[in-house]
Amino acid sequence: MVGVNIIDSENSLSYAFEFWPVLLASFVCGLVVTWLCRKIALRLGVVDKPDDLVKTHTEPVAYLGGIGIFAGCATGIIAGVIYLQGRFHFDPAAKWLLGILAAGAIMCFVGVLDDIFEIKPWHKVLGQSVGAVVLVAVGLRPALESLTAPFDYQIPPAVGTIISFIMAMVFVLGATNSLNLLDGIDGLCASITAVTAVGMLGLGMLAESQDVLDFADLVRIIIALAVLGSVCGFLPFNKHPAKIFMGDAGSLFLGFMMAGLMMLFAAAGPKWCLCSIMIFGLPILDTAVAFARRWLNKRPLFVPDRGHIYDQMMDRGIPLNRTVTICCILAGVYVLIGLVMSRMRMMHALIMCIVVFVVSGIAVWKKDLLKMEGLRGAIHKEK
Repeated sequence: MVGVNIIDSENSLSYAFEFWPVLLASFVCGLVVTWLCRKIALRLGVVDKPDDLVKTHTEPVAYLGGIGIFAGCATGIIAGVIYLQGRFHFDPAAKWLLGILAAGAIMCFVGVLDDIFEIKPWHKVLGQSVGAVVLVAVGLRPALESLTAPFDYQIPPAVGTIISFIMAMVFVLGATNSLNLLDGIDGLCASITAVTAVGMLGLGMLAESQDVLDFADLVRIIIALAVLGSVCGFLPFNKHPAKIFMGDAGSLFLGFMMAGLMMLFAAAGPKWCLCSIMIFGLPILDTAVAFARRWLNKRPLFVPDRGHIYDQMMDRGIPLNRTVTICCILAGVYVLIGLVMSRMRMMHALIMCIVVFVVSGIAVWKKDLLKMEGLRGAIHKEK
């Protein structure tokens, strides 16, 4: 029988709603700064030009939208830090919030450099590594003791630090590259991130109501609200037809914030980490499908193509806006599953996670999403 803890839902909701200024501040700042970044990008000629290969737009579109997203999220997090002043756990919570924001700023800066100068891949990895180091340095570490306690064994501090860094690198590299790959059509990456942020917020509320880890509850909720507000402020300019793109500055930053949230849930215990990974399920699925498809069809693994799940939906005749809607619904399904898993015992949650990804893989196979045709892997429409 699945074990379920009793939750005081009303108290949990009021706890999250207490931080509405974070959501409002991040939304307003994201909206204003994105508008300003578009003006600056057009004046300086920082635009994404169509290439008739993998890009869907036909006219040059402004870049630098990621700066607007970062500004909105940063404003929300700082508002959260100010609001936390005087609370019992202010110091550690502020340290985590500002540490994650500082590392996120590094990610955004690396993305801006790539948007403008097209830096080499190893430069991105270097920036991602620095971000992972910062996460561990401010004290974000997985709850390894919950795994070793049954064996009456304590992991040495040095080993724990190494494991924490490896986990941080996996999350950072995985999440940043997943959202980068998902940023292929108007409004998709921002919309999926918004759905995922709502899921992370819900998971944070569930963790808070069960008294999982004191001040970390505050950090999770504030970051989720800040990310949600910032992408909602960016979306009006990014919906089809897009007036501005987030570029690598946005996708790397948002991916890093998702990685930070997953590390925060890892600090609460393995089950909560697993639930956060499930909530991030659609970007993970699309990335896995992209690399599996290229490998099976003997194509270069790191060369962009039009074989992503959303590309294949469009190439089979589904309009862009409907494709985004379907992907958001799919992302919502993974979010709901992740929230349900949080109500289970660890073993049941692990089994459900495995089942979901196996079923997802079967669905991908049945829908022929691993096929590649044409120059860049596009599936030609049937006439």
